[in-house]
Amino acid sequence: MDSVKVSSKYQVVIPLSIRQSLRIKPGQRFQMILYNGVIEMIPVVPIKKMRGFVKGIDTTVPREADRL
Repeated sequence: MDSVKVSSKYQVVIPLSIRQSLRIKPGQRFQMILYNGVIEMIPVVPIKKMRGFVKGIDTTVPREADRL
């Protein structure tokens, strides 16, 4: 487990091992969420990259009458 220090400008450096395993690139954007006292970083994915991410999903699921 790596630890980081907050700078005087409130910046932190993501450890190299984490950057490499998650393939984080310079300039990549993240959403920061506070959840039960824990900071979570969620990568922002451009909508164009989302195209086809559910390819092959089963759309024959029964739906409620008011959702048709």
